[in-house]
Amino acid sequence: MDRRTLLAVTGWLATTVAATLVGLAAVDLAGAGITGTAGGVRTERDVARALAVPDPGAGGATSVSPVATQTGTRSGAATPTGAQRGFVTDGGSVLAECGPGGVRVVASSPAPGYLTKDADRGPDDHVEVRFVGGGREYEVRLRCRGGVPTRDPED
Repeated sequence: MDRRTLLAVTGWLATTVAATLVGLAAVDLAGAGITGTAGGVRTERDVARALAVPDPGAGGATSVSPVATQTGTRSGAATPTGAQRGFVTDGGSVLAECGPGGVRVVASSPAPGYLTKDADRGPDDHVEVRFVGGGREYEVRLRCRGGVPTRDPED
């Protein structure tokens, strides 16, 4: 092999190795943002504590059940009332909070096979989110009662 060919092969190998390492580093950085959990990982104790909080607006049986209640916002700063509460239906889930402007939807997520058809996210006197799919429809209407998001009695 002459010197020119050896130099070309060595240059090509060095470029290929550098490009591969840069690509792997980029995938590692992007992957951390994709697979990381936005709210962090909760321990079994955190989940048990959140589920142990009683439902202040519990009436009769409904297709929505509270899944969590917490005070404060994600950043830790307390809102005027700070009460957040989750509701789950077969069509999807809704997280709402009460504040000075009324109730507002913090997040909603349709269940697999469902879509969010309408969503009045507030803040307002009442908010609603409608999930549609598989020939079925689930509507979650919420109001603030005592500073805590609860199901609207009209629902």
